[in-house]
Amino acid sequence: MRGKTAEDLRLLEMLDPVAEAVGYEIVRIRLMGGERNQRRLQIMAERPADGDMNVEDCARLSRAVSEVLDAADPISGEYLLEVSSPGVDRPLTRLKDFETYEGYEARLELDRLAEGRKRFRGQLAGVEGGQVAIDLEGEEETALVPFAWIVEAKLVLTDELMKRGAETRAARLADEQQTSE
Repeated sequence: MRGKTAEDLRLLEMLDPVAEAVGYEIVRIRLMGGERNQRRLQIMAERPADGDMNVEDCARLSRAVSEVLDAADPISGEYLLEVSSPGVDRPLTRLKDFETYEGYEARLELDRLAEGRKRFRGQLAGVEGGQVAIDLEGEEETALVPFAWIVEAKLVLTDELMKRGAETRAARLADEQQTSE
C-alpha cells in the first residue's frame, strides 16, 4: 500500500534509506501522470518519533531525495517532486498505522470480496497477528481483515480526529516556542 505500482515500489526501495538517514519515514509514494501530462512524484512522510512533518521537514527531505533522484535518474522524462505530510485524514499504509490510530474511524478498500463487499467503514480496533481489527457500524463482532488484502485505507475526517490534529499542532508550536526562547 505504500506504493501502488512496480515503479512506486522500486522508488520506495531506493528512497526509504535516504528518508531514514535524514530522520523520516515514507508513509506513501505515488508516481502519477502519464506520458502526455507532466508526471508528479508524491512522497508523504513523517518523523517516526511524533508522526509530524512541518514545512522545514518537507524541504529537508525533498533536498535529500532530489540528490539521489538526480544521480540515479530512475524516472524517465520530466516530473515534479512533491513532498508533504500525510495530513490529518491520512492514508494508513503500514500495520503500525492501524495500531497508532486505534479508536478512530477509517475506510478500508480490499483487493477481493469479503462478506460480499470490498469497502468497509468503521472504528479501528487494533491489530491482531497481521490482521486489522475494525468495528463496523451495525455489527456486533469486531471484523478481522488480513492486512495483505487492504489496497487502500484512510482515516475519516471526524471531530475527534480534528481535535487530535489540533492538539498535536498546539504541542508542536509550544515546543518550537520553548526551543526558540
